[in-house]
Amino acid sequence: MKDFILKEIVTNDVEKELEKIGFDKSYKSVASNKFRYKNIKIYDLSAAQANILKQTALSCGADCATHRETITAKTEKTDCILGGSFSELLTIARKLEKQPFGLKMLAGEIEKFLKEKPFTKPKIVGILNLTPDSFSDGGEFLDYDKAKEHFEYMVNSGADIIDIGAESTKPYSTPVSAGAQIDRILPLLDFAKENGFCIPISIDTRSSEVAKVCIENGAAIINDVSGFEYDKNMSDVIAGKDVKIILQHSKGTPQNMQDNPKYESLIDEIYLKLKEKIDFALLKGIKKENIIVDPGIGFGKTREDNFEIIKRIEEFYGLGCEVMLGLSRKSLLNLGDYDNDIKDIFTVALNTLAIEKKVDYIRVHNVPLHKRLLEVMEKY
Repeated sequence: MKDFILKEIVTNDVEKELEKIGFDKSYKSVASNKFRYKNIKIYDLSAAQANILKQTALSCGADCATHRETITAKTEKTDCILGGSFSELLTIARKLEKQPFGLKMLAGEIEKFLKEKPFTKPKIVGILNLTPDSFSDGGEFLDYDKAKEHFEYMVNSGADIIDIGAESTKPYSTPVSAGAQIDRILPLLDFAKENGFCIPISIDTRSSEVAKVCIENGAAIINDVSGFEYDKNMSDVIAGKDVKIILQHSKGTPQNMQDNPKYESLIDEIYLKLKEKIDFALLKGIKKENIIVDPGIGFGKTREDNFEIIKRIEEFYGLGCEVMLGLSRKSLLNLGDYDNDIKDIFTVALNTLAIEKKVDYIRVHNVPLHKRLLEVMEKY
């Protein structure tokens, strides 16, 4: 008797696979939803909401996991994991539209999750540190002439954005005054303006004073690694201007963030904290399309935490904002005494995973290497 041959299909292009076996072409786009699956975590449902959701899922051939005491009503709240094919999940959403307890609103959120994130080439954010103590190139570009030369080099190498910082936020670094940051940054902003560089400039700062002055002098993005935690006036500065804000997750401050950071549920905690920051920004009048989130590689995380974030970066797309990943030359590479050329090779390897997972921005030191990576990946 002939052996059976089995192979797992790992692709998002299910329609093409259906076509290969001779499936009806006129029905393949509809049928493909039956072969695409998704697990969605839904937080903090009431027992009534969770029980209705579970029964609805089961009625559609899908399933929904809840706290074991949900059915007995011994627990008032539960997180749920709803899983099924796209076709089943869409049917569930439609049925929930007729249910009470606010589940009609949940139906709309489920439908949003079924819209696949389109692949767009990520933007390369080139790092320009105007600091004496950055972990990678501290002091190298503190000199104005070297700074403007590197700025121009990154632009000509294909950077989409230049991120200028005048305060190191590496572990155990000390704060830099707003005045000192402004004195370092403004000459570069003047240089960019006077020489007609149209590239968007991001300012890596936690200070609302620095942000305000830089925006007035042409900055288009503010990269706040504290995510509004350090300077409570930052949100008001951003709200009054049509600029983008990068909200990063950071557990603690640079002075203490690497003192044995611990999480009960790493991805959940980062996700919910970023959601809280987004909601606060929206409340302040900041447009959602102007918000970029960054899970904060190396900011209050262990090496294992950092790799978990990279592997699960797609989960942050559920926040509905663009996502940036900044892992360039960081300690997760475990290459402490190696030179930057070696660190850049490993950085580009990890960023290959980020690009495959459709991340929107990659923040890097070596712009030409990543530009070449994108050119290679476009061809397959």
